[in-house]
Amino acid sequence: MECQLIGRWRIVEADLWDRDYLDLVEPAMMAIHGDGHGEIAFGAMQASLELEYARSMVFFTWAGFDEMDDVSGSGSAELLEDGSIEIEFAYHLGDEAILKAKPETSSTSC
Repeated sequence: MECQLIGRWRIVEADLWDRDYLDLVEPAMMAIHGDGHGEIAFGAMQASLELEYARSMVFFTWAGFDEMDDVSGSGSAELLEDGSIEIEFAYHLGDEAILKAKPETSSTSC
């Protein structure tokens, strides 16, 4: 079984934050690697992911920094019919958000 979410995703919207906040430090993104790891970054938060895979979904725990404070949590990402993913993202004992991401395309030649 190969997970369809492996790759780099551009986070384009969230229910709690506007686009200016999402892209505050760098373009908001989520990277899902095939080795059980990944990354997510939006706003002032950057974190590493520990992943568990299904065909059209991943579950993850995460740990990183938000404005230089240690933060952690859990979440999941599910492939939608339109080819985007919906990310359920939760801070440990804190906010929960729904993010939407689209596959990131490269402008470089293969």
